[in-house]
Amino acid sequence: MAVNIIRFKQGGEVGWGVLEGDRVIRVPGVFATTGEFVSRNDVGTLKQVREAGVARSEVEILSPVTRNQQFICQGANYRRHMIESGMDPDAKTYNMIFTKAPSCIVAAESAVVKPTHVRFLDYEIELGLVLRRDIDRATVVTDANLIEFVAALVIVNDYSARDIQIPQMQFYKGKSYRTFGPVGPRLCMLEKGDAPEIRNLRLRLTVNGEVRQDDTTANLVFGPAETLTELSGVQDLFAGDLIATGTPAGCALSVPSPFRQKIAALLPEATKWRTFLAVQAARRQYLKTGDVVEATIANASGTIDLGVQRNVVVEEGL
Repeated sequence: MAVNIIRFKQGGEVGWGVLEGDRVIRVPGVFATTGEFVSRNDVGTLKQVREAGVARSEVEILSPVTRNQQFICQGANYRRHMIESGMDPDAKTYNMIFTKAPSCIVAAESAVVKPTHVRFLDYEIELGLVLRRDIDRATVVTDANLIEFVAALVIVNDYSARDIQIPQMQFYKGKSYRTFGPVGPRLCMLEKGDAPEIRNLRLRLTVNGEVRQDDTTANLVFGPAETLTELSGVQDLFAGDLIATGTPAGCALSVPSPFRQKIAALLPEATKWRTFLAVQAARRQYLKTGDVVEATIANASGTIDLGVQRNVVVEEGL
């Protein structure tokens, strides 16, 4: 069975602990990075931890993914989200990959800072995979050996400035502002028997209590095994690296259908983007200062529960 871990600060010191109810049981040792922690601990050893515990309320919970790790993302990886993003699911047969700056990683309950020049701030709940080990060559990953490569699961919210990402065609810049990558609160460490549950998790996101996104990982288009196989043929990956697996439908972004995009392509560039921005301005779903975003990921039985991520949107400089 999976074990929930939190990374925390207490008395000026950073530690890692097993979460048991409302108690945090410190894991012995010093682990400066997520890679060090997952490389040197497994579910079996973590279940044997018997250190003195403290109340969860007595510690400050940090992101369980440290900023030295790579932050790799999949885009448009749920069929309904492809459609709402203006893509034809039957024509898009490739796995869309991009990155976010690791400096955007913050704790699960951090405020999300909306830059003053950003008009259209969007949310994207995602299941995050944390790698167990380095991969430095093309490797075939299957559902049968997936847990040899994936150590843990986390909640990720891929906040996005759509008025930067879309008109400027800048995924990296539009998604990498500081605080745009809350991770956690829990690092859910997996053992072999947990692998099937990765495709049996419910993702749910609310804004001010209103459900905006609600889907399951059964609807992922490109699963973890095939994605890791593809990525291993492109780049080196390292223990502790984070892969965000895409978001379900329900984002604030409104993109024209493929047909309307063909019509828009005939318009002068300035007219096309002026129209796009006018459509977005009419969308009430975009986040505003003071909005509260909550995200949860769990399976039906509760054997995997990644906790609750809660972010309040604040204006830059306030």
